[in-house]
Amino acid sequence: MSKMQLLLGLLSLLSPAAEALDNGLALKPTMGWLHWERFMCNTDCDTDPDNCISERLYMQMADMMVKEGWKEAGYEYVCIDDCWPSHERDAQGRLQADPKRFPGGIKKLADYVHSKGLKLGIYADVGEKTCAGYPGSLGYYETDAQTFADWDVDLLKFDGCNLKWTLLGDGYIKMSKALNKTGRSILYSCEWPLYEWPFHTPNYTAIRETCNHWRNFNDVFDSWISIKSILDWTASYQDITVPSAGPGGWNDPDMLVIGNFGLSHDQQESQMALWAIMAAPLLMSNDLRDICPRSKELLQNRRIIEISQDPLGKQGYRSAKRNSFEVWERPLSKNRLAVAMLNLQEIGGPRGFAISGVPGWKVCDPQCNVTLILPQYEEMGVQTKESKLILKVNPSGTALLTVTPISKDFGRLHWKDTN
Repeated sequence: MSKMQLLLGLLSLLSPAAEALDNGLALKPTMGWLHWERFMCNTDCDTDPDNCISERLYMQMADMMVKEGWKEAGYEYVCIDDCWPSHERDAQGRLQADPKRFPGGIKKLADYVHSKGLKLGIYADVGEKTCAGYPGSLGYYETDAQTFADWDVDLLKFDGCNLKWTLLGDGYIKMSKALNKTGRSILYSCEWPLYEWPFHTPNYTAIRETCNHWRNFNDVFDSWISIKSILDWTASYQDITVPSAGPGGWNDPDMLVIGNFGLSHDQQESQMALWAIMAAPLLMSNDLRDICPRSKELLQNRRIIEISQDPLGKQGYRSAKRNSFEVWERPLSKNRLAVAMLNLQEIGGPRGFAISGVPGWKVCDPQCNVTLILPQYEEMGVQTKESKLILKVNPSGTALLTVTPISKDFGRLHWKDTN
């Protein structure tokens, strides 16, 4: 048995490596919107009021999430990233929002977001300062956790800048306990392993027990090179990271940049398909007030979201790499399989990939039903293990499909209904 075959066998059988953080949250990958990649640390509300980090931006995004079907599609968190606070804490040592950009304070913003049936996320840092130089939470973990609870915040993104790496674990665990101590359900998004990987292999058992999802690798940029680098890293370390994922805790490859400037439509489809295969949080960073209709349709594609949110809660993995194609597979509930075939070639035209080259195609014995989701929806009907089906995939594009096994029973076809 090859090393790859052994790996795939283990990945298909393993339960998450440890118990999840016991806060009842993130039982499926988180869906929402996060400001950072698109809006970064723009605090210039005088000359750029439409794009600066202010309560107005988040209120407008909340409005759009309801008006344009994002909430209905499953996106529920409106998340603030870095650069929201004042540069000084208040007289009681509490974080405070910048009074010019957030004149109503975070509690008012949370009330507004909640009135739309959505949830509010906020950002802080485990160290002395945030990555952009605003006050960090070191020495204030319980104070900040209680402040966020008092403001009715629903998610905390906790960054890892400006703290010695050997202290990261202690800091992340302390904030996790402080959040739970408040009695408010606050989803906990960590960057713990991201800051430890340069020094040693992180302890994913401890991370899963502490956080609801966790970043492993570099920030995503609005470029195909960035997306490829994240996929390469994920595949290279999947034997370590994939077993840690499951209901309550997920590997986070960073934001969806679909609907911005840097990706072709095929590349946007590839990011969406592979983030669903990886059971990744789907946190968009784009401008929902002005988004291409094709990008919107892709982000709201219910069949892709169903893969992302599959109740079995297993992360997919790269199962094959050949002839400038990558195959990624994710086990789904009811014994089904999701498959993504990524064409890595960035020259020429569409190329064919034989579906029989998918390692998991053995589930199609004796028969299966195949549904093509990307690049366009098509019911491809009943197939067998010997099918000669060839799928055409554009350069840097992805074919995404689901495979549902069928068994013959007394001459009739029945869907298998086992997990």
